[in-house]
Amino acid sequence: MHVPDGFIAPQVFVPAYGLVIGLALYGFKRFKENLNEKSIPYLATLSAYAFVLSSLSLPLPGGTSVHGMGFAPLSILFGPWTAYLCMCLVLLLQAVLLGHGGITTYSVNALAIGFVGSFCAYGVYSLLTKRKYATFLSGFISTLASALFMSIVLGIHPYLFTDVDGKALYFPYPLSITIPLLLTSHIPVAFVEGLLTQAIVSFVRRRGLEG
Repeated sequence: MHVPDGFIAPQVFVPAYGLVIGLALYGFKRFKENLNEKSIPYLATLSAYAFVLSSLSLPLPGGTSVHGMGFAPLSILFGPWTAYLCMCLVLLLQAVLLGHGGITTYSVNALAIGFVGSFCAYGVYSLLTKRKYATFLSGFISTLASALFMSIVLGIHPYLFTDVDGKALYFPYPLSITIPLLLTSHIPVAFVEGLLTQAIVSFVRRRGLEG
């Protein structure tokens, strides 16, 4: 889902930057209030896990990609604001060091993967916390939620931004293509994401090092 430069209109990514920065400032305040020094090594390890998992991507038609995320364990164990900050850092490093996702599109990638994913993972887990498969479903559903958000952002571009001949100026495929393509391609990824989330959260809790 790392969207490269050129696919998102400035009318979208510029205000998205403002939103990402505002959310990051508020998230950092919450992070400082809830910081537990004992949990820092686990936080760093899970951030590295998210970096590696979301770097292993397969290309999709149209220029985007499918890959794991890694935000669900961070969100469940350390809270959605901490997970959002970690994913913003992960995505920034991937854009600058690896060329995964563009600089102009960083804001939209951060909202889709960092914000929507982290808060959906936390919300699903909170709602189903007493259910046996709450952790698995948190990873599974939040991965699909991120994909759905990105498919909508991409899919509205051909309707909103065209030249005088009606040709798309940025991402060319409409919602009828982006939603089924991104959702179906992420179903197996979401399944694996759910299994990994369940295994990681169980392991960390057995060690008693939850943030």
